[in-house]
Amino acid sequence: MFGQTTLGAGSVSSSASRVFRYEVIGLRQNQETDKNQFNIRSSGSVFITVPYSRMNEEMQRISRLGGKIVSISPLTVAEEN
Repeated sequence: MFGQTTLGAGSVSSSASRVFRYEVIGLRQNQETDKNQFNIRSSGSVFITVPYSRMNEEMQRISRLGGKIVSISPLTVAEEN
């Protein structure tokens, strides 16, 4: 789910429409990432787009994967596309 947003069309609250981008470093290949269909490099930054409602879950997942969140920034509609 890297770089993808999972917002439904029925979202009406302001918090449901808020989206954030995490800049993550240090992700490494392990049993959790082996489930993905792609490899993860251990160097460089990865950008992950997350809806407000999933921010806590995504932080925990990044931590389990050995990553470190360098920055979190809100996205506007123009930046998403």
